[in-house]
Amino acid sequence: MRFILFVEGHTENKALPQFLKKWLDPQLPDPVGIKTVRFEGWRELLKDAPLKARMHLEGPYKNEIIAVISLMDLYGPTFYPGNLKECKERYDWAKKYMEAAVNQPNFFQFFAVHEVEAWLLSEPNIFPVEVKRALPTKIQHPETVNFNEPPAKLLERLYPLHVNRSYKKVVNGKELFRKLNPAVAYEKCPKLQELLNKMLELAKASNPTAR
Repeated sequence: MRFILFVEGHTENKALPQFLKKWLDPQLPDPVGIKTVRFEGWRELLKDAPLKARMHLEGPYKNEIIAVISLMDLYGPTFYPGNLKECKERYDWAKKYMEAAVNQPNFFQFFAVHEVEAWLLSEPNIFPVEVKRALPTKIQHPETVNFNEPPAKLLERLYPLHVNRSYKKVVNGKELFRKLNPAVAYEKCPKLQELLNKMLELAKASNPTAR
């Protein structure tokens, strides 16, 4: 049995399946598969999610699929109504909007608040020591690293200043996600916790021996 994971970028495509499985599999009698479907940014995901979700959930391999999970960064998309400025307002509205647009019972929309790099910030020791020392105190609550300077932008600013090289989302992100303990990120990032809890619930429901 497997999840289909919709993602909007190369970092998520390369790094997230193993990161998520590292948390999920020890809690299940049988490991789950996670197959990513990468879109060219949030606009393509927004446009094509209804068709792609239906192809998987109603296609010839539907009985092998636990659910389609869609993950987007909260920072970046511009389809929110203009009056929604706060994180929770945008998250709740966009989740409801996407799930209604796809209209499949086994499709679930989640957002990384504000980017998946927030999960990396939950464990400062995975960064070069010079970058770790320069991280602001607000990373004690990584999902509060906000729309003004979201996590990837923060790292893109700090790396050249402190280790004389740029932060490359795909290369560095994949390396850092390998080091990251998902249990630490789970405790510090409530929205990641919601995602993982839902995936665990769905995986257990699909396998009677896991209940």
